[in-house]
Amino acid sequence: MAETTTLAEVMAELGALEDPKARAVNERHGDDHGVNLGRLRALAKRLKTQQPLARELWRTGDSAARLLALLVCRPKAYGRDELDAMLREARTPKVHDWLVNYAVKKNPHAEELRLAWFADADPVVASAGWALTAERVVKKPADVDAEGLLDVIEAELRDAPDRLQWAMNTCLAQIGIEFPEHRARAVAVGERLEVLKDYPTSPGCTSPYAPVWIAEMVRRRGG
Repeated sequence: MAETTTLAEVMAELGALEDPKARAVNERHGDDHGVNLGRLRALAKRLKTQQPLARELWRTGDSAARLLALLVCRPKAYGRDELDAMLREARTPKVHDWLVNYAVKKNPHAEELRLAWFADADPVVASAGWALTAERVVKKPADVDAEGLLDVIEAELRDAPDRLQWAMNTCLAQIGIEFPEHRARAVAVGERLEVLKDYPTSPGCTSPYAPVWIAEMVRRRGG
């Protein structure tokens, strides 16, 4: 494939990659595309970085095209308002997750957006703010009010909508892992709320239930 490629050519190739079995699996997770992600990544590798194409792909509204856009984009090229609009358009879980991880986290406006999204009235938008906050707990713990976050988590985690709950729970676990002085409280909050306690976990994987997650990661670190 040429270095620069038309939108029509890429959309045709995405159409050829459509797989009913992949679509069935993806739909069980709330996604609405039928492209195997390994094949999508292979296509992105051939296309390489093409920011104009990334913007065209995003504007189609097609989930597979948007995922591809996030693989070929230049994250630092997006403006703050552009990313905010994109997040509010990204309603399927995989597009939302990739947008936060592949574009927003690598963008100079990430911290500004984290603060703006954290308390947004839209729980899907707020979940992005919490995901960015969980990353900040890990990478810049000195900048985080862990006790204040635990206050919010303790009050709101149990009744939060699924995607927001998942992001808040991740933040709870990371606080317990990264802050020894708050570990006992984080574990106690997890035990009392029992969020994701019965979540099905594959053999060899760590449960997302915060007390188990915290204990396992601390054990791996020799703590």
